[in-house]
Amino acid sequence: EKEPQILRKWDNLNIAYYLRNKRIGRKKFVLHDGPPYANGDIHMGTALNKVLKDIVLKYKTLRGFDAPYVPGWDTHGLPIEHNVTTKLGDKVNTLNKSEIRKLCEDYAMKFVDVQRESFKRLGVVGFWDKPYLTLNPEYEAKVLEIVRTLVDAGNIYRGTKPIYWCTECQTALAEAEVEYHDHTSDSIYVKFPLVGENNTYVIIWTTTPWTLPANVAIAVHPNFDYAKVEVRNEYWIMAKELVDKTMKEAGIDDYKIIDTFKGSTLDGEKARHPFMERDSLLVLADYVTLEEGTGCVHTAPGHGMEDYITGTKYNLQVISPVDSQGYFTNEAGKYKGMKIWEANKEIIKDLKENGFLVQSGKLTHSYPHCWRCKNPVIFRATPQWFIDLEKNNYREKVLEEIKKVNWIPKWGENRISSMVRERPDWVISRQRAWGIPIPAIKCEDCGETILDSKILDHVIEIIKKEGSNAWFEKEAKELLPNDYRCPKCGGSTFKKEEDILDVWIDSGSSFEAVANSREELKKFPVDLYLEGSDQHRGWFQSSIFLAVAKHGIAPYSSVLTHGFIKDDEGKKMSKSLGNVVNPKDIINKYGADILRLWVASADYRMDIKISYNILEQQVETYRKLRNTIRFLLGNINDFNPDEDYVDYEEMLEIDQWAMMKLHNLIKNVTKAYDNYEFYKVHYLINNFCTIDMSATYLDIIKDRIYVEGKKSKLRRSAQTVLYETAVALNKMISPILPFTAEEVYDHLNYSNKHETIFAELWPEYKEDFLNEELEEKWDKIFGLREDVLKALEEKRKEKSLGNSLDAKVIVNLKDDTLRQILSQYDNNSIADLLIVSQFEFGNVDDGFEGRYATIKVAKAEGKKCERCWKVDPNTGKDPDFPGVCPRCARVLKEEINA
Repeated sequence: EKEPQILRKWDNLNIAYYLRNKRIGRKKFVLHDGPPYANGDIHMGTALNKVLKDIVLKYKTLRGFDAPYVPGWDTHGLPIEHNVTTKLGDKVNTLNKSEIRKLCEDYAMKFVDVQRESFKRLGVVGFWDKPYLTLNPEYEAKVLEIVRTLVDAGNIYRGTKPIYWCTECQTALAEAEVEYHDHTSDSIYVKFPLVGENNTYVIIWTTTPWTLPANVAIAVHPNFDYAKVEVRNEYWIMAKELVDKTMKEAGIDDYKIIDTFKGSTLDGEKARHPFMERDSLLVLADYVTLEEGTGCVHTAPGHGMEDYITGTKYNLQVISPVDSQGYFTNEAGKYKGMKIWEANKEIIKDLKENGFLVQSGKLTHSYPHCWRCKNPVIFRATPQWFIDLEKNNYREKVLEEIKKVNWIPKWGENRISSMVRERPDWVISRQRAWGIPIPAIKCEDCGETILDSKILDHVIEIIKKEGSNAWFEKEAKELLPNDYRCPKCGGSTFKKEEDILDVWIDSGSSFEAVANSREELKKFPVDLYLEGSDQHRGWFQSSIFLAVAKHGIAPYSSVLTHGFIKDDEGKKMSKSLGNVVNPKDIINKYGADILRLWVASADYRMDIKISYNILEQQVETYRKLRNTIRFLLGNINDFNPDEDYVDYEEMLEIDQWAMMKLHNLIKNVTKAYDNYEFYKVHYLINNFCTIDMSATYLDIIKDRIYVEGKKSKLRRSAQTVLYETAVALNKMISPILPFTAEEVYDHLNYSNKHETIFAELWPEYKEDFLNEELEEKWDKIFGLREDVLKALEEKRKEKSLGNSLDAKVIVNLKDDTLRQILSQYDNNSIADLLIVSQFEFGNVDDGFEGRYATIKVAKAEGKKCERCWKVDPNTGKDPDFPGVCPRCARVLKEEINA
């Protein structure tokens, strides 16, 4: 109930602007928001991410930084377009690109609004009224300015080479848009007749029979030993080391190696394609391995990057007889019009009938899938726009910049470095409608496709004013500078291209379009990027590539990653397993602070488990924390820090011990926040509240707080500790539990309060209070207290004792240092620490054996005081107050006379 009230308070305060005004001019800390995708409502992953960012920024604000948060959304791309076109059904064919784009924009903006409200409900503070959106015209123009930088440097080119292609989404995919899942494929061994030698065949193995129509070569390793094997009056060529394995798979027992030779001797030989009217060239390649297959690799430059590179070296024809939807074209001969996956069966059948099939089976292996539609993808050679990662030493510059970044955890550096090192040139064109256009044109006179800075400069100005829809709505001549001529032939008739940019270019440009441009931020590089560990191959990578192109340096100083959400058994969440936990359900049941406490409780650098059982544990932790704070607040409501404060030097020693514990907590919690180790903050605060406070200090001082004179120094000393603890503890929990902290702040009484706790400054620990000698001394005293508590508990179990104040404790110490320490206190003070009525040292023959003492628990002598419940031989002796002990009688007189 309280949380919505506090949200209204923050709204009325315009909290992001209020805090900005309080901190403006101070040192800046910028956490740049990786934009979530505007498709559907938030889930546990997006909730986790936003809460982590909010914890960081609330902490930095309290530390005095100007730490503004500008949230953003990724609003272009295939998932939005796919959802829109699916909903349209057949009607999609009646709409042009501009009309589809308008529907996509409406869809994206709808979910920006939905997610915005969900993030605000989590207590995340930011400039929600001015987020950055990748569909904003100014943003789109900034993206194209970065493209222009790459064009000017000569790092963007158009080429036809095999790239990942999704036949369902009908578009090219970059490396980062592909994920690997198990897939069962046809696995076949095929005979290619060697030209010029009777009954001699080169044996290849493939798990993609549909690529055989595009085969133009067979690759062998120059240094491997190859064998000529006699099998049923035929001679088969394969790697010597794989002969036995291949024969076993083919079910052949009767075979004989009759000759061996190096692979290099096969270079330039030809084999006849088993069903296409052409020969396949035998070529040499170092990537051929002996791990599987036959050591003779089917090579189709139109369907594989290694094949393509080999094809370039040998000047082979690039054949890719597959259309955008995955159907064979004319070039596939008799298989024209068949879906490639269905053609597998036909190809295998034909190979068998014609005597070229050695063996066929099934193989389950890791295979690339589209990360959007989850269907298997193919390699397909099509004309695309690429970023050349080698030119101008581009890749090496990025790798050098990666080394300068603080990666948290450290393994992030190796992960992103190996991905950058191994990735092919970045394919940046997509054959879809919903995105930023690549402003390329085709000359209708000579057929040249052109993307140059003259066109880009002109289009950037148009898009700044009108947005990227202008590209799809205007004619080519309206989009070009006056008197523009083809740089190749001088022609003046053009047709505009309609490919759009990879959305990773959109979001990857945010360092320039937002962090380096927005007035609130204006920082480059920023201090922190914080996202899931999948972004090593996504946003972190696209951002650093584009920032290095634009500015020569990484866009971030530190990168922090978190793991993924799993259920309590460590399984991935999925609707089919029924283990999905929805953030809105958690908020409705427990409130946002419990969800945030769960976020802080986990070492998020690994995968994070969630279930309602785990949340119930956090509810229990929260209850203990809240009870501690309630006790603190309940016992300082008559305390005015300006008048009643007791200086540290004048406090009781137990109160000094509590101040030491508090300042130790401040020191350790600050360090944990600085290191983004929120699970340590969670642990330290929980430990402090349950062990140092509730189970120890608060228990001991109850008597002083409730029984001593209201204005007595004894009581004010303890209240000073409670006040300092309430104020500091509330600040320390506030980044994690903002709603609770704001509620507590409203109840705290001190001068110069702000409108919100987040305008306060972080508590500073005092080195003078961190007294090791005092800590060691009290560790021993509390060791004895623990022994006494165990002895009392034994008596309770025997039913010979009720309340601990009914007891007298006789102690025979085993520890000389402790004897020396306790000699400084009178027996009544020690009894107060142990929360018993009477204490004395003595010989104990038959008692409880503790670590520090042998302890006898007896019945306290005297009558129970009606006011403080202690047993005292002198209770009732004061005629004015017949039911109370002498101490209480004194206090009551003082209160009457005050």
